[in-house]
This record gives sequence, C-alpha cells and structure tokens, in this order.
Amino acid sequence: MKYGEISHFSHPQHKLRFEYAEVPFKCDGCKEVGIGSRFKCNLCDYDLHRQCALPSVAPLRHAFYPKCAFQFLARPPGDASRFCNACERDVAGFVLHCRACGFDLHPCCAALPHVLDAGAGGGDAVRLYLYRKAGAPCHRCGRKGRSWSYRSACKKYNLHVACVMEMLEESWHELYNGSGNGGGAGKRGLVGSVH
Repeated sequence: MKYGEISHFSHPQHKLRFEYAEVPFKCDGCKEVGIGSRFKCNLCDYDLHRQCALPSVAPLRHAFYPKCAFQFLARPPGDASRFCNACERDVAGFVLHCRACGFDLHPCCAALPHVLDAGAGGGDAVRLYLYRKAGAPCHRCGRKGRSWSYRSACKKYNLHVACVMEMLEESWHELYNGSGNGGGAGKRGLVGSVH
C-alpha cells in the first residue's frame, strides 16, 4: 500500500487515496457535502470525508455532550429515521451514535470548528462561535430550532449549522460552476472551514 492510501470497509474493491479537494464533493459514507481533505477512489468516484474514512476506534467525546460516548456506526441504529443533533439533517449513512442518550452526529458535524471567520472577502471580518443552542432566530431561515448555531460575539448574527452549510454549498456552486453573479467569492473565507 502506498503512502496516503487506505483500504476501507465501505469500498473494499479499491484503495482510497488522500487528497485535498478544492471543489465540493458528496461523502459516500455520511452522505453530506464536503470540501477539503478527503479519501477518494478515482476509479469509482467514491469519496469519504477524512472523519468518515478514519473514524476513531475509541468512543468520541464532544464538549457539547460531556456525558455521551459516541460510537462510529456504518448506518443509523434501528429502523426509524434519525437526525443529526448538530444540524438537524437526516442521518442517511455513517453516524456517531450515543447508545445511552440516543443522540446522533454526522462525523463531519462532530468535527465542526468552534470558530469561523466570515466576511473575509473585503468587508470587516466577523468571527462566529459555535453554540449548542440557538440564542436567537437564525438570520437565514428565521427559525430558532434545536440545532447548533454559529453566533457572533456581539450576538448580532446567528446562523444554524445547517444554514451555514447551505450558504457554503451555494457559494461553492457559484465559485466552481460559475453560476450566479459570483457573489460567493466574498464568502471564500468560510470555504473549506466546515466539512
């Protein structure tokens, strides 16, 4: 096996090679969008977030859930539909699950940065901090919700994790597909920072 290559249970027919992607990809493990570090099969166009390709064997602990021990699972437990406690999106693939509490996290959501720098495209930069609960309605969707959110220190800006991801996906499509008016370029400071 070459340096930077791994074998993965979810794609045993070929090796996956580590690379840095400047274009968005859909992780074939957790089914969430990502950009940046990934493991890829060039023969099959199979991609995994780094967190999905190299999960921790030991239970994961997260600062927002100090009593939980999250175990990596290839699919959600049970037959009922499940959602990620961080972003409130459906869990459709790989998941970190706490058996004691029943909480679920996408592996990429569990690795979200606790601080994001926004507005690096020319205006004043705003630093956004990750919180477990939304303190105010989201500036994008208008809902308060139960999901994690990014909030500015001045508390003027509040965005759900899922809304930040939607904004990034839109920016990525504008940047890399040339759609829209190119307005996503001003958001480049966030690109690659989340998943």
